[in-house]
Amino acid sequence: MTTSPIVSTLDAGQQQIAGEALQGTVVDLIDLGLIAKQAHWNVIGRSFLSVHPSLDELVAAARDFTDQAAERATAVGVSPDGRSATVAADAGTTGFGAGWTKDTDVVDAIVANLAAVIERLRARIELTEKADPVTQDLLIAITARLEQLHWMWQAQGA
Repeated sequence: MTTSPIVSTLDAGQQQIAGEALQGTVVDLIDLGLIAKQAHWNVIGRSFLSVHPSLDELVAAARDFTDQAAERATAVGVSPDGRSATVAADAGTTGFGAGWTKDTDVVDAIVANLAAVIERLRARIELTEKADPVTQDLLIAITARLEQLHWMWQAQGA
């Protein structure tokens, strides 16, 4: 097995900072997508018809951003790890319970999970500022969209 077939244009220190930021983003976004899909299958309540499709929108965004972060990691010579064990061990989400879940509880859980992911993304934005502005730019774009979704989910629960 080849350990590093991709040669980065970043120096080793920059590559490590960018790689760690991107890997953390990958696992957080994978888990966010799984949480939203679990909620999608189990939401019940008066707001079902608005919450159900909004969860699919969040799933699509999380999956798209996961791919972008993983491909950026690959571009800088870092092998992304999206295996279930890695996600379970490293994701910084707040989680989601099993079984049928009232729409208001789903909204609260999604707001909390989005806030947790955004908080970690903002820390990564700071860490990558000097090490890799290209990675930082990607993290900023992801954060901007997740913050928009965070606002929309909060408004839905207001």
